[in-house]
Amino acid sequence: MWRGKLRFENLDKHNHWTCSRKAFKWQYAYNHKMPITIQKRDIIEEFKRNREDKSWAFLHLKPSQTNYLTHGYHRYPAKFIPQLASRLIQDFTRRDDIICDPFMGGGTTIVESLLNHRKSIGTDINEVAWLITKAKTTPIEPNLLDNEIKNLFSQLYFLEPSFDKNQKRLIEQELSKIEVKNGRIDYWFKKETKEELAIILDNIMKIKNEDIRTFFLCGFSNILKSCSIWLMKSIKPTRDPKKKIPPAFPVFKRQINMMKNKNKFYYSALTDKIKSNLNNYLKIELGDARKIGIDDNKVSLVVTSPPYVTSYEYADIHQLTIFWLNYAKDLEEFRKKFIGTSYHSPKKINLNSDIAEETISKLGEKSAKKSKEVATYFSEMNESFEEMYRYLKTGGKACIVIGNTNFKGINIPNAEVFVEQMTNLGFRVHNLIKRSIPSKILPSSRDPITGRFTSINNPNKKLAYPTEYIIVMEKSN
Repeated sequence: MWRGKLRFENLDKHNHWTCSRKAFKWQYAYNHKMPITIQKRDIIEEFKRNREDKSWAFLHLKPSQTNYLTHGYHRYPAKFIPQLASRLIQDFTRRDDIICDPFMGGGTTIVESLLNHRKSIGTDINEVAWLITKAKTTPIEPNLLDNEIKNLFSQLYFLEPSFDKNQKRLIEQELSKIEVKNGRIDYWFKKETKEELAIILDNIMKIKNEDIRTFFLCGFSNILKSCSIWLMKSIKPTRDPKKKIPPAFPVFKRQINMMKNKNKFYYSALTDKIKSNLNNYLKIELGDARKIGIDDNKVSLVVTSPPYVTSYEYADIHQLTIFWLNYAKDLEEFRKKFIGTSYHSPKKINLNSDIAEETISKLGEKSAKKSKEVATYFSEMNESFEEMYRYLKTGGKACIVIGNTNFKGINIPNAEVFVEQMTNLGFRVHNLIKRSIPSKILPSSRDPITGRFTSINNPNKKLAYPTEYIIVMEKSN
């Protein structure tokens, strides 16, 4: 097999990257649907040459402009802004095309697909992600929602801080019907707050309409951090014993009223065709990105941001919701689900990348555990890319938003590895976009000595993720 030097130079009339004369044999192989293998040094060199595209930084946007409509329902770590997803959708698809996000997270791609009149399929292994996305993407008729909100609030009137008469007696009566026994909940919540939240949740769960119930559960989930002793500025599990905890019910009311207003505008923004045929335009699944229930050659575009290896423990981040909504008995059980976790070991490791092998070898010198974790991550991501290739149409695009990570001074080139893996699976590079991420919801700084996320005042701080890539790959045949 010929291993030629890959050069991405100019865009042709079809908006595809073209090869240099030195890569004529590579181009010939592509045109004739021959297998292609690209040397790792060519990929690395191309990334080094890549210049930042400032048009993808969206520097003109204020934070409030990235939380329009239902995007502001619930916080979610490391999510990309909706303008990014919308631009990719408009660039690569037409009305009624099918768009998939196999790592849907907070549902940004799915919402934008509907707003742009596309059909959408979203999958995530995380029940919290499913809850948030389901709530964000399901339009509720405003008058119906308003009546349900008034009804729920009226049932909880005795939780108002101003309601002192017989308040304790009524709370005790409600609590006698409810049982909340969980050590982690007791760890994070003061007794009086726990009691309020238990009553609110109990009343939500009595709502028969599934869409309405999901709406309230999403709101309930988003207030948990504010009502706990979790340090607000930290995405890591950090207690703040001095934190002033507000009464839960007023916080819940503000959250729900905010969501009510956003739902009203979202409902108006969707076409009647989509709202009346929502099941035909929206499919949200709790499932594995490596095995999605989609027929072969059906999807026009993938827009997704996979988990960041070595950076986030989603079980830790979402533990408050996990325990309150009984998504798992313990954190270890929940952790086993995620790609690249050290809490499970795949039967077989297939990296499909020389760059990945080299990186894992370097990591092994620092930490055998971390090396194994990253190997698992890249192997399982390769499986997800293989699945993408199956359900994408010929000519369909897969847009992967990913940044590189670092562990104890060793760079983990996620973007380069993904390009190599996907190319070896039969994709071709359509575009590589480098962008700064000032508006991405990520901790801004990392201590280079400890490797931990740190405050802006730490003298040892350095930017954790100043840039990321949008890898645009095309299914070639």
